[in-house]
Amino acid sequence: MQASDLMHTAGLTTATAHSLPASEVLRALQVDPGGGLAESEATDRRVRFGSNAIATRKRIGALTILLHQLRSPVVFLLATAAAIAFWFSELEESLAIVSVLGLNTLIGFVTETRAARSIEALRALGRTSARVRRDGHTRVLPAEDLVPGDILLVEAGDAISADLRIVEASRLAADESTLTGESVPVDKSAEPTCRDARTSERTSMLFNGTVVIRGSGLGVAVATGAQSELGRISHLVEEAEPESSPIERKLARLSGQLVWAVGLLTVLIAAVGIARGENAFLIMESSIALAVAAIPEGLPIVATLALARGMWRMARQNALLERLSAVETLGATTVILTDKTGTLTENRMAVRRLWVESGEVEKAGPREMAGDAQLQRLLHTMVLCNEASLGHGDAAHSGDPMEVALLQAGRGAGLKRRELLRGFPIVAKHAFDTESKMMATVHQHGRAYFYAVKGAPEHVLAACTGILTGSGEIPLDHAARHLWSGRIAEFGQHGLRVLAGAIKTATSADAQPYRELIFVGLIGLEDPARADVPRAIRDCHNAGIRVVMVTGDHAVTARSIGHAIGLEADNIAEGGDIDRLIEGRPQELKRFGIFARVSPAEKLAIVRAYQASGDIVAMTGDGVNDAPALKQADIGVAMGLRGTDVARQAAAMILLDDAFPTILKAVREGRTIFGNIRRFAAYLLSCNLAEVLVVGIAITAALPLPILPLQILYLNLVTDVFPAFALAMGEGERDILNRPPRHPREPILGRRQWTTIVLQSLALAGGAFTALGLALSAGWTADAVVTTTFLTIAFAQLWHVFDMRSRHSRVVANEITRNPWIWAAVGLCSALLAVPPYWPLAAEVLHVAPPTVTMWAIIVGCSLAPTLLTQVGRAIIVLANRGR
Repeated sequence: MQASDLMHTAGLTTATAHSLPASEVLRALQVDPGGGLAESEATDRRVRFGSNAIATRKRIGALTILLHQLRSPVVFLLATAAAIAFWFSELEESLAIVSVLGLNTLIGFVTETRAARSIEALRALGRTSARVRRDGHTRVLPAEDLVPGDILLVEAGDAISADLRIVEASRLAADESTLTGESVPVDKSAEPTCRDARTSERTSMLFNGTVVIRGSGLGVAVATGAQSELGRISHLVEEAEPESSPIERKLARLSGQLVWAVGLLTVLIAAVGIARGENAFLIMESSIALAVAAIPEGLPIVATLALARGMWRMARQNALLERLSAVETLGATTVILTDKTGTLTENRMAVRRLWVESGEVEKAGPREMAGDAQLQRLLHTMVLCNEASLGHGDAAHSGDPMEVALLQAGRGAGLKRRELLRGFPIVAKHAFDTESKMMATVHQHGRAYFYAVKGAPEHVLAACTGILTGSGEIPLDHAARHLWSGRIAEFGQHGLRVLAGAIKTATSADAQPYRELIFVGLIGLEDPARADVPRAIRDCHNAGIRVVMVTGDHAVTARSIGHAIGLEADNIAEGGDIDRLIEGRPQELKRFGIFARVSPAEKLAIVRAYQASGDIVAMTGDGVNDAPALKQADIGVAMGLRGTDVARQAAAMILLDDAFPTILKAVREGRTIFGNIRRFAAYLLSCNLAEVLVVGIAITAALPLPILPLQILYLNLVTDVFPAFALAMGEGERDILNRPPRHPREPILGRRQWTTIVLQSLALAGGAFTALGLALSAGWTADAVVTTTFLTIAFAQLWHVFDMRSRHSRVVANEITRNPWIWAAVGLCSALLAVPPYWPLAAEVLHVAPPTVTMWAIIVGCSLAPTLLTQVGRAIIVLANRGR
């Protein structure tokens, strides 16, 4: 059954709804716009029509992931080694190599599958929602739950999730560039359009995938999911390649460079060995096995796992990352430009003070209201000029927190919006916009029209020509304006959000809403600072991150909150001064800790100015006009609770709780992830380089091979995989936020890291050769010699994981020893290394013999020596630095 079947009896289709009066469409869809669908009816329609979803990103299939594993250069090398073994009739070796190939592919497949599924699940958390009228109440529902006939309330910043026939519109305009390619906003209205109108000319419709950029309205869903205009063309969109982050691309580039370097080195080693008359099969197989061990093919896989797990940890702490690329940048953030409302404050607005001509009142209730007609008129105006709704029973309040607070104050004084609208039915709306900074609703009252206006106090005051007093309306002269300006400032100094109310009566509903108004009074709303913000600000400073408030609020209000949370609140710049500052000396912006009365364009300019000075900027925002600044910032942070869909789509990170401390948690996680990736990259490369040195030096020096080909492959599975995964799961150093942020262009492995890798690999190789020398001098058999050197380098690599601690941390209690995954990996790998010599089948395949007590003494001593040497060297360096 199609969505258009509901309208079939009226001769309508989803393609012609734009050309018919809204009343006919509503009648065909059997819905009342005032109450919406009944929940039972919506459930029934959802069963019939299916979920309102369009598959825009296909699930990565298991076969795709498997083929990705088989395209690895390691698979090619292992297959070559197996073929060579088969050619030389070494069937046992060939089967063993094929088994290693299967295990290697299986580990990579399982790891990449888990990471891919984790990222897909995270994307599901960021789905959009819609304000829907059901059973007479307004609710916020997931967009997938929408059905034909649903009544939706839309306003600036909303992303439309179904094709809607507009029923009511107030200065409504939409960006339809995603659908039509036209970048010019399209004005919308409830008036029908021509039946043959093109999609871009259907001004009575809002389409799935478009964005409301101005005004507000009411619409009825006529098509959902695949039946929408967007759904009809979605099959033309081919699946894009899965996203890779900068850090993954760096690792892939590093792996590619190592492939060529190791390839040349192994060819050289093979040539030298054959020239010396060594066994050709053994040399060729050793060279291939060495290449397999030296190539860190696990780097991109483990990096993806680390990123995915870090994203999940962030999500559990209410920070949802929309893309992997944000993780790397988070750790390098140097400045956070943060909004005030809801981020630094609780976003739980409540009316605290009212000021009318008769005087000032705190927390007005029924007793104060009963004796003061001016107070009653002020709250009456604020309740009428409102788009929020109060929840009933378990239903949550819907709408802007400030407007919810006004409705709650009105209800506390006996004024209920639904009851007031019976005597003052609404006939027109003038939505709030950033230019007028006011909102107005027009109500019919008898034969006249009553205009209720609220907005920024300076703008409302400027639009008024009179003031309401106890004896009626009187002119608003210059002295009165000055007096009320002082009262506005006084409210702001107490950290209150200030709104002004005004009214007028006209004979027409089409009069200019913001001219010749009568000033009624002021309302001060309190949004106290969050209790956890001051500490978070201090932690940011300790982490080398500067926090700057960027708000549209009054300067004195911003200063009050700034002092309460510990910001640099003495130097404040207001919006009108920002262009002049940027044109003059952009670095002067850094003198200011607060930017007040800032417009969206000025917010964007501030972001660019900080970036031009070399800062990595995290920017918070919630509105449609914040989207350019969010996109421009290195890390755009959108509010998940009160943010608009457009803001969330432009951002790299969404705060599910709108809390500022969550940003700092995400920064910490970003630093931890980068540190973990650097650790396991250094670990893998130092271990692999040590194996190259051991085999290469032995071949060129005409020594017996200290480690055989299958033993190298076995090490590649054991000591490379599990410790690297364990390092990727680390929680990071406890003092990671007490250090300055790293430079964003800093490579994963810089000069200092490469120097450390080379020195550590030399130490590991030195331990293996020491064991080899002791075994040869003791006159042991070939199997005993190889067993001793194999287990020495294996356990040396295993203990080497403890060398991956930060140079800032303690020797015993550090981020490595506190990581339970490390101990699990060490225990598992120890068993996998110690058991084969005593298991006849494994011992025969790996060519090892059961170690004696003397052999174990050499193995333990020579494997521990590199780690002890590394720790002693670090201690000497630390003492030397302290002595400077």
